[in-house]
Order: sequence, then C-alpha cells, then structure tokens
Amino acid sequence: MKRVGVLLLTVCAFTAQAAEVTRVASSFEDDDPFGMFLDFTFDRTQDSAKIVREWYQDSKITDVTELRYNKFETKLAIDVALGLYKDLELHVGVPIIFQQDRYWSFAAGTDANNTTLYRNCSDARGNLCTTPGQGTGHLFEVGDPSASYRSGLGDFQVGLGWAPFVQKKDWSKPTWVLRFDWTIPTATKLNPSVPTTSGSRGAIGDRLHKYTFSTAVSKRLWFAEPYVNIWYTLPWRGPNFYSNCDDPSDERLGRAENCGGPHWTREETGIRPAHTGGVVFGSELTVFEKAENHQRVAFDLRGFFSYTSEGRYYSEVSDLLGKLTYVSDYGQVGGQLGFVGQAAEFVTLRAYASLAYNTERVLTNENIGHDIDGNGTVDVTANPSELNPNFDNRLDRPGRRLRVEEQSIFRITVTATFNF
Repeated sequence: MKRVGVLLLTVCAFTAQAAEVTRVASSFEDDDPFGMFLDFTFDRTQDSAKIVREWYQDSKITDVTELRYNKFETKLAIDVALGLYKDLELHVGVPIIFQQDRYWSFAAGTDANNTTLYRNCSDARGNLCTTPGQGTGHLFEVGDPSASYRSGLGDFQVGLGWAPFVQKKDWSKPTWVLRFDWTIPTATKLNPSVPTTSGSRGAIGDRLHKYTFSTAVSKRLWFAEPYVNIWYTLPWRGPNFYSNCDDPSDERLGRAENCGGPHWTREETGIRPAHTGGVVFGSELTVFEKAENHQRVAFDLRGFFSYTSEGRYYSEVSDLLGKLTYVSDYGQVGGQLGFVGQAAEFVTLRAYASLAYNTERVLTNENIGHDIDGNGTVDVTANPSELNPNFDNRLDRPGRRLRVEEQSIFRITVTATFNF
C-alpha cells in the first residue's frame, strides 16, 4: 500500500501542470524541444469610491461627504512567453486600453447648494476673502463636464522567468519560480491639464520605468496546489516625465513663478512614483483531470494584499484639478475566485472575478515647501521662494484636504492560453 501511495503521488506530480503563478515556458526538454505560451487576456474593472473633504466648522475639523467616484476600464493584454532553455523563459506583453473612463457626481445629501467645492473665495496662493468658505468660487465643476475619457496602447513589458525547481521533474520538491519584469514607458504621456471628451480621448502613459521582482512557490498535493507569490515594484522616472510645472497656472498652482527655480527643478516638482509591493496566496483545486487527454477542470481560490507608498502621481482627482496630486500611503486587501478549464493539450481557458478594498488616504497632501535658508521654518512671506509651487492653499492645507474612502474595485478577467 505504501508503494501504491508513492506511485500515485509520483504520477500526479509528473502529469499535473503547475499553478498559473509558477508557470514557466521551457524548451530543449527531452520530450518537448520547444515551449511557448500565447495569452490573450480580456480585463474589465469597475472602481467605486467616496470622496470627502476636511472642513473647519463649529470650531473643529469635520469630514464633509462631497462626491461619488466611478472608474470603468476595459483592456486587452497580449502576452508571449518563450522558452529560452530548460525552465527559463522570456516573456513580452502589451496592453491595449479601449476604455478608461472616470465620472464624478455629488454624493447623496450633497448638491450644488451645500457643497464646499462651490463655496471657495480664496485662491491657490492663499489670498483669503473676508468670510472664508462662504464664497461662490468653484474648485471644479461636478457632473458631465467633469468626466474623463482616456484610452490607448499601454506600456510594453518584457521580463525573464526561471524555475530552479520544478515539481513535474522531481515530485519531492515544489515548483519555485523567480521573475524579473520591466515595464517600459512607451505609452503616450498623460497630461491631466488637457481636457478630454468621449470623442477626443486623452493619453494614459505615466512615463515611468517599473522594475518588478517576484518569487512564487507552488506544491501539488493530490487535488490541491497551494501557492504563494511575493512581489515588489521599483519605479523610476523615464524620459519626458510629467511635471505640474510643465503647465504652470495660478489657477492650479499656489506659487507658479517658483517653477524652474534653483530649488524647484522638474525633478523636484514632477511625478514622484509610489513604491508598491504585495503578496498573493491561494490554491488551485482540481475537481476533474484526465492527464492522458490533457483535460482538467480546477478552481482557483486566492487572497492578496499590497502596499502603496506615498507619492505625487495621477490620482482620483487629477483630471478634476488638472494636475498630479500628492497622495498618502495606503493598503489594498482582496480575494479572487477563478475557474481553469483545459479541454485539449494546446488550449487553456481561465476566468477570474475579484473584489478588492483600498484603505482611505489623503488625495491632496503637498508639503508647503523647503526651509532653504535654514532658519527652521518655511517663510511664506519673507522668502516666498521656499514655497512649493505645487502647494494649493485651497486643498493641501489641513482642514481643506480631499480624501478618498470606501473604495472597492471589482474585476473580471478572462484569459485564453495557447500552448505550443
């Protein structure tokens, strides 16, 4: 019986395919001289959140509910993984974004008559009126005129994957994969100061190099294959990155004349990409398998968590304000249910549905400036060159900042894989 059990485990290990997170194209194998995967992935995402504003009233700072935010994105990703040698692959991919639309509307209980967004009488420089918060100035318009429409060819991606251990070759070991991915800033640069329409869509490129390092491990245990994947993305500004000072305007910037000064270069005022990292864990559960016919049906259950550091980048209110905003750090937690179906040796279909939640964060959180002369303070009046040109007194000052809350992201993904 012991020998039978070992035999069954051995057969299972040698006939089973690795989980998706540890899949690697391999060539020059004894029974397979050439290996390649061609993936077509359709992705549909809906992002919904509430935007609130800090507001000083009744001798205290309260959170005033202002807007509902909705984003709809539809894209197709085409990826090729080519086996260079045994368990070593080169993969290349590009996403095509058909739709990246954002809409803002007043939240329940808020309208044009009571919103703080329409009661501004100060300006970005900090010039106040006699009764702050009681003016008629609009930070931006809410409704159809504020909608954002973007699309285009995304950034190309290229990378390597290597599996030091493969369970199919040695059933006593798990499958372990090391990956490096490079996202190349090939997409057209996004400029949030340029209005968009459904007939004249804006670009989507952030002009960032992104270097992603990841490692994944999976182990087939009879019908279950648990796995874990850990990843980190290092961003780096690429050529022609965007700075709010590229489009200086007193309507958007608190001290536009400081743009390009000795202490406020493009590197200082431009995009400051966030560092991201996370972990994915779960298991594929095989409910039907005929290895000799290359047929399999499985379910994929997973959870995930990621962290995003603070930074200045394209946020949920950038199109409303016409600029990049400085966003505080936040976390994301979520789960995913997937289906894996393989009816023949060369074709596999995967379908996933996931739901994620982002923790709340401040969307307008620029630093007021730098203490250039070393006297221990930022001199707003005595030395205005110390002021950050990005700082907007209407939105970045505590008691006036915008925050996003209750953000949920629902996603459906369908992938067709052709195995050569």
